[in-house]
Amino acid sequence: MKIAFIGLGNMGAPMAANLAAAGHEVTGYDVAGAGAEGVARAASAVAAVAGAEVVITMLPNGAILRAVAEEVIPAMAPGAVLLDCSTVDVESARAVAEDCEAAGRGALDAPVSGGVGGAAAGTLTFMVGGSDASFAIAEPLFEIIGQKAVHCGPSGNGQAAKICNNMILGVTMIATCEAFALADKLGLSREAMFDVVSTSSGYSWSMNAYCPAPGVGPVSPADNGYKPGFAAELMLKDLGLSQQAAEAADADTPMGQRALELYRSYVEEEGGRGMDFSAMLPRFEKRRRG
Repeated sequence: MKIAFIGLGNMGAPMAANLAAAGHEVTGYDVAGAGAEGVARAASAVAAVAGAEVVITMLPNGAILRAVAEEVIPAMAPGAVLLDCSTVDVESARAVAEDCEAAGRGALDAPVSGGVGGAAAGTLTFMVGGSDASFAIAEPLFEIIGQKAVHCGPSGNGQAAKICNNMILGVTMIATCEAFALADKLGLSREAMFDVVSTSSGYSWSMNAYCPAPGVGPVSPADNGYKPGFAAELMLKDLGLSQQAAEAADADTPMGQRALELYRSYVEEEGGRGMDFSAMLPRFEKRRRG
């Protein structure tokens, strides 16, 4: 398949390289001039999409996605699919899909879970919104760059699934870190805490797979000085998207809102930028009630 890939950053570059390694003809473009192994470089986004059957984007936010889409949709081949793997607001995903449909192009919003490691290993999970026909075209690509792709319904639903999932993740990570800090102050060892909670009703991915306490449970960023597997500022972004969507949908999400406030304070005022989102644990360790 002839593929264009726009956005060759920490996530996009390994995804594009995996597609090229699988035998696809991949042409890439990145505004910062980055490249990827096995990927031909184009001089512009418009040049990259010429003749491509699928155009993949991995971009920082909805405003940039809209700008890139406005530029490349007219240059895409009729019937080509714009597959956006960015995490953006639902409104932007649906607006780009409408523009694609009006121009006779397909569109999929397919944000990912799995981080940079999953992008390199080809084990990402994709949450996909869009038509059945567009999903069928992209499905063989999902099998190369991911381990699972869930078709969540019409355009925008992939983004909806991602932000709902990450709202749960942000809230549960904060609760897990709070509980460890409380256990410390109550004289309960972290290992005992983990052994109980990981096999009891407090079980969660934050505890069992990504434990924020160093030396407890499976290896996680906590065991590497909280160097980010998923950075706190990215969690802040996703929680912001969840509350933007909640406001638009008139949904009451008080825990999501409070998690947003805590991550905002941590990232913007407490030195959390560049740390893993599980580094909330040392934050809570230092704090007293009130």
